[in-house]
Amino acid sequence: MAQPTIALIREDKVPVDHRVPLTPDQAVQVQEKFGTEVLCQSSTLRCFPDEEYRQTNIPVVDSVQSADILMGVKEVPIDQLIAGKSYLFFSHTIKKQAYNRDLLRAILEKNIRLIDYERLTNQKNQRVVAFGRFAGIVGAYNGLYTFGKKFGLYDIRRAKDCFDLADLRTEYAKIKLPAIKIAITGTGRVAQGATEVLNEVGIRQVDATGYLKQDYQEPVYTQLEVTQYNRKKDGKPFRKQEFYDYPEQFVPGFLPFAHQTDLLIAGAYWDSNSPVLFYRDEMLKEDFKIKVIADITCDIEGSIPSTKQPSTIDNPIYDYDARNDQVVDPYQPQNTVSVMAVDNLPSELPRDASHAFGEALIAQVLPNLLGSDEGGMIARATITKNGKLTEPYRYLQDFVDGKE
Repeated sequence: MAQPTIALIREDKVPVDHRVPLTPDQAVQVQEKFGTEVLCQSSTLRCFPDEEYRQTNIPVVDSVQSADILMGVKEVPIDQLIAGKSYLFFSHTIKKQAYNRDLLRAILEKNIRLIDYERLTNQKNQRVVAFGRFAGIVGAYNGLYTFGKKFGLYDIRRAKDCFDLADLRTEYAKIKLPAIKIAITGTGRVAQGATEVLNEVGIRQVDATGYLKQDYQEPVYTQLEVTQYNRKKDGKPFRKQEFYDYPEQFVPGFLPFAHQTDLLIAGAYWDSNSPVLFYRDEMLKEDFKIKVIADITCDIEGSIPSTKQPSTIDNPIYDYDARNDQVVDPYQPQNTVSVMAVDNLPSELPRDASHAFGEALIAQVLPNLLGSDEGGMIARATITKNGKLTEPYRYLQDFVDGKE
């Protein structure tokens, strides 16, 4: 039986994203390893131009109607969806995101099988493909860029203006910081990417206790996990699994760190039932020290009150004035916090991010997608099939129906 044809679709969502699921060399690798044809839809925006695919003998086409499996990165505009196909992309629907309600409705109406990258997990429930590391790398770099810009300390290129990660790293030597304190939240891929940058810049890591109690003669950072900035409401000992299962039973405990931190890099996953990091009224107090926030998670009106809206790659920074709860022009001299909240950070280093993502797809996902899916990876990530929500995602039905 012939293998299905895969098409790499053009990214038509605005703002523009330059990433691809498979690089030209990886597309060739897929053909050779799995015996399936790979097509590339023509695009003037992709970080790997059409010509690079042509040079590897991957057909570049205008229409992908003939393909069976359509692979992109960001959400596909509703008018671009092709009925009856299988799609893989980040759908941003599983948390009942209102802005994608109509997208999910259209997918059901068009009898599309939707496989969401975010739900591709192994049997230990660990995600197997993600752009998290590059979100962390670019987010931390952008945080340092913002801090330098706000206080006139140094001038470095934007990440988007660097050819790739190797080129970005040539900017690190220009970063000269005073004795500030930087806090990173999270321990996953995003936080690991952020610590990678700070380590390579030469910023020393210290433990949380020293961070809170000591003064340093050099810039330092600490990395915090959920046990260090959340508290049990009843005062009982913190149990991590209990926090994940019943986040509503916990309260914020980050404020001591806010009193010591100059630059916050937020890289921890946040659930709407979880405690926030801090509140707006706490930002108004004299002892609230944070001046720059690189919010990599970018949860609007979420764990960080100053993240009022996403920013864009072209306009990555805005300031937040807690006195009137308003977004204002960036780099105000006093009384505001500068916020970096770009929601597609890996697209600033699209070539490296795409290469890492494609490697994971080939190693972890395609053997299941094009094979028997013995471990159920594809089934777990399939949100819609045959015009209906699959069993794990039936909880979205009222959302689709407009009842919530």
